[in-house]
Amino acid sequence: MNKEDYLKKVVQHIDITSLHAGPIIDAMRNMSFSARELANAADIYDRMLSDHDCAVILTIAGSTSAAGCMQVYSDLVKYNMVDAVVATGATIVDMDFFEALGFKHYQGTPHVDDATLRSLYIDRIYDTFIDEEELQECDKTIAVIADELEGRPYSSREFIGEMGKFLTQKAKKKNSLVQTAYENDVPIFCPAFSDCSAGFGLVLHQHEHPEKHVSIDSVKDFRELTQIKMETPTSGLLMIGGGVPKNFAQDTVICAEMLGKEVPMHKYAIQITVADVRDGACSSSTLKEASSWGKVDTTYEQMVYAEATTVLPLLAAYAYEKGNWQNRPKHRFAAIYKK
Repeated sequence: MNKEDYLKKVVQHIDITSLHAGPIIDAMRNMSFSARELANAADIYDRMLSDHDCAVILTIAGSTSAAGCMQVYSDLVKYNMVDAVVATGATIVDMDFFEALGFKHYQGTPHVDDATLRSLYIDRIYDTFIDEEELQECDKTIAVIADELEGRPYSSREFIGEMGKFLTQKAKKKNSLVQTAYENDVPIFCPAFSDCSAGFGLVLHQHEHPEKHVSIDSVKDFRELTQIKMETPTSGLLMIGGGVPKNFAQDTVICAEMLGKEVPMHKYAIQITVADVRDGACSSSTLKEASSWGKVDTTYEQMVYAEATTVLPLLAAYAYEKGNWQNRPKHRFAAIYKK
């Protein structure tokens, strides 16, 4: 088999606006286990969108974008159902920005000889394949963007904004999360930004510009995200997976306190995960445990123990169908950094 034999079937991204999730969620409300957890989470998310004082922060870890949820995230921004995003670099760069450049993810299989894939320059994410040569083009594009900027420290939010600006002129695929967020003043933060194609691209940029170059200031990231919590004290978290994005968003409550402004804990919180809390794999804690740290209130919180690609589209489609996003004020938090 040659490379083309493996890269045949393109992953199709699910469209939440085409789903009729209401009856499914309503039925799940009368069930048990993960079904009832999901129904409760859907109600909490809809409550977030109905609360016009609430800023909704979406956090993403894992590879759900590559697996078919990419349009879900973009649509949550497009339809004013999310006000800020905190994600892994892979989600934003290797998956979303990568496809915006015209590249694809492909359906594959975990039952394959990975040495063969390596010889063909094919990368595997469980049962999904990526062309490594295309991914390196993504790396180099990050370097091109950095080369055009003033050599100084940037927050990841600033740099991703520049990526969105680049896509308004150069995107092969429109409506990516990066471009949609840029056009709607929704800030995106990647607190571990170098852990992805952005890292390779910025290393190349710094190698070629050793004296004056772009760097990423993760402390500035933390301060900027905390500004959002201070600006709009009522907040809700929609967390896909855990990892750095989860803790980064939760910790804004403590950081605001350190800066002399007492703010309430995150009023609403949902986490979709398959991780086990007992060994610390659940990014250290359940939402109830996070309350002991002063991060998350427990009045409206729900852990959903499920693989996110199976439940996120239903949750998002249910909230879209309910329509409470239509009357929400647009926070446009990216604009606060221009003041």
